[in-house]
Amino acid sequence: MGDTDLVPFETSFLIAVLLGAALWLPLRGYRRELKLRDGLLIVVSFWVVLGLMGALPFYLQPNLHLTFSQAVFESVSGITTTGSTVLAGLDEMPKSLLFYRQQLQWLGGLGIIVLVVAFMPLLGVGGMQLYKSEISGPMKDERLSGRISETAKALWVVYASLTMLCAILFKLEGMSWFDAVGHAFSTISTGGFSTHDASFGYFNNFSMELTAVVFMILGGTPMALHYLAIKHGSIRAYGKSSEFKFFLLLLLIFFALIMLTVMISRPFSEWLWGARWGLFTLVSMMTTTGFTLVDNTPWPVFLPVLVLATALIGGCAGSTAGGLKTVRFLLLTRQGLNELRKLVHPHAEFVVKLSGRAINPSVISAVWAFFAAFVFIFVVIFFAMMATGLDPVSALGGAIGTLTSAGPGLGTVSSTFANASTGTLWVGTVSMILGRLEIFTVLVLFLPMFWRR
Repeated sequence: MGDTDLVPFETSFLIAVLLGAALWLPLRGYRRELKLRDGLLIVVSFWVVLGLMGALPFYLQPNLHLTFSQAVFESVSGITTTGSTVLAGLDEMPKSLLFYRQQLQWLGGLGIIVLVVAFMPLLGVGGMQLYKSEISGPMKDERLSGRISETAKALWVVYASLTMLCAILFKLEGMSWFDAVGHAFSTISTGGFSTHDASFGYFNNFSMELTAVVFMILGGTPMALHYLAIKHGSIRAYGKSSEFKFFLLLLLIFFALIMLTVMISRPFSEWLWGARWGLFTLVSMMTTTGFTLVDNTPWPVFLPVLVLATALIGGCAGSTAGGLKTVRFLLLTRQGLNELRKLVHPHAEFVVKLSGRAINPSVISAVWAFFAAFVFIFVVIFFAMMATGLDPVSALGGAIGTLTSAGPGLGTVSSTFANASTGTLWVGTVSMILGRLEIFTVLVLFLPMFWRR
């Protein structure tokens, strides 16, 4: 396939412009301050519409022969930084299409809505409602500056700077500029799309893998921490963050489990490779990036399941990673320990603290509510995927991979959804949007009271 046929992109652009104009022209003189309900509806609508519009270049590519369902799945996977794919033969595809895939993930990484918020003042409307709907985690009301638009701009400056640094390092380590930029996009966004079928294993370069590990961790760290560290010229911000320290602790614990399993089950000659594979794959899955090095099947079945399960925890709130978020897992853990302490001292009052500050009980209640909703949706997605024809193992992997934005699953969907049924693709598409918007943002639209004036 050459890189000469740009008609699908031109056609998609024309359709997007015409639809946008049709929606904007009748309402161009209307002005009203956005309310929270408006923000929620706009956020969900944005991700649905962007997923559908983003599918056009894939669907219109004559040599891909994708169904509409497959094209939408690929587009939503990119926008939500999931990294699941229905494509094969990436090494022979036009660079324009490959770059488009990588760019989808980069724009979706921090959130296109946050980018829009940064420029909302130019349109004369406030952006706080959009920001609160889009930014993840229980501590999302905190700002980096007085104006919400300045907060969004600061986050994007940090995001773009990390991407540039990652691309330069990849280039210095031997990647072409195209691969370096493309993989920097998917590393910082913790998306996981690659420009090669073999994913990161294509390069077989240990220094590149270490660089990717570092930047995947940075991508899974709150962008606000990076901003504060740069602003004050100190790494103290990281040391003061209970969530970040807990995130690193979990990585160390899981890596120790992987190495223990490798040392018990494999000969000494494979221990070094086990450490290399284990570190890269663990960081890739827990940050919900989804890069792979090699086929996981030669390893004890416990290991692929373990590293995929870490995606359920995910990265830090305010990062580009998916999953439950480490801060929620930390709060639930501390609240659980307090409940155990109450069994010993029934009349004592125990306070959950985060980074030295007491957490309001309403935040803890919200975290428990989110956890319950996450588990419920996960079970629904799991059974829905089984109903579409997947075996239990593949359905489990598919549910984890799409809901947490990790990408790769287990069984028949461990590397691709190319052979998945239409039903499985649409279930996965809905699951990716639910996971990216952290469930409640979508579910609230189904409440009758949401639509009452």
